[in-house]
Amino acid sequence: MYKYALLLLLMMLTVACNENGENPGETEPNSKTAQGSDMEILAAELRSPWDIEVSGDTFYITEREGNIVTWTEREGLIRESVNTKEAVHQQGEGGLLGFELRPDFEESREAFVYHTYQEGGEIKNRVIVIRLERDGWQEVDVLLEGIPGSRIHNGGRIKIGPDQKLYVTTGDAGSQQTAQQEDSLDGKILRMSLDGSMPDDNPFGNSYVYTLGHRNPQGLAWTEENEMYASEHGSDAHDEINKIEAGNNYGWPEIRGDEEREGMVKPVFHTGTDTWAPSGIAINESKLFVASLRGQALRVMDLNTLEPEIVTDDYGRIRDVIIENEALFFITNNTDGRGTPSEDDDRLVRMNLP
Repeated sequence: MYKYALLLLLMMLTVACNENGENPGETEPNSKTAQGSDMEILAAELRSPWDIEVSGDTFYITEREGNIVTWTEREGLIRESVNTKEAVHQQGEGGLLGFELRPDFEESREAFVYHTYQEGGEIKNRVIVIRLERDGWQEVDVLLEGIPGSRIHNGGRIKIGPDQKLYVTTGDAGSQQTAQQEDSLDGKILRMSLDGSMPDDNPFGNSYVYTLGHRNPQGLAWTEENEMYASEHGSDAHDEINKIEAGNNYGWPEIRGDEEREGMVKPVFHTGTDTWAPSGIAINESKLFVASLRGQALRVMDLNTLEPEIVTDDYGRIRDVIIENEALFFITNNTDGRGTPSEDDDRLVRMNLP
């Protein structure tokens, strides 16, 4: 009799845990799961999407194979080709990656884009200007090319900062030590004027380099006080959130995690032995939202406490996140060969800010 009563009690406890949605295996230590967020899938069947931008009520999403998807509630999803003078090379982590609309996009119809290409049998990356025309997106200018690339670690995020300069993240392209070399463009955050020229106040004379010592940074965002943050893929986990300041050396491959070395800056937060593979980030007031790939969740942390929470882990790999009109939008990344796609992946999802 006692044995059956104990068995019944265990079954009741198991049901209660399932109803509360508790799953200790899905959250990292010392984290919480944010609750009460309404979700809405806006678009589906995206192909390896990478970056989201918004103008008015129109969303623009890059796909690594070389397209930009336009989505509006009225017209739904429209896929348009991007015609570049150097063919988009989708291999490994490369392809059509970062994307940023010009501030005057409604008039100029122009945007900045970062893409991988091949030259002389070598993989490289370039930053160009494209214009939306009747027959798709056309390349109209080159700002910078010859950025070292590889099957891995191409970086690729581009954002216009509060100073109206264009910031570009580049990975180490699998060549670790070049991240420490000021005269190399890989393993860096670059800064340029919107016409591609070098700003006079860059920290290293006659150079696009703004910071160095990066492994594979894929997210950029600024606070209301114009403080700059970047997300970065670490080595053997140890993924990073860095506070970015001009001229700093962020240590790769010499230090990682809590390690210190003179002249190098350690991250404000790292994941230790947990792997997030953080990509796009967005900031709302003091909250930093992080799209994570291998970590398969959208996370948030308060920049004052640096304690992470999982906002949602129901959508698999998350590539990018953006905040517009008091709402948060993110894209999944399950169709790039590293995820387990559902029938309608990949998706653009809208949610209320938690």
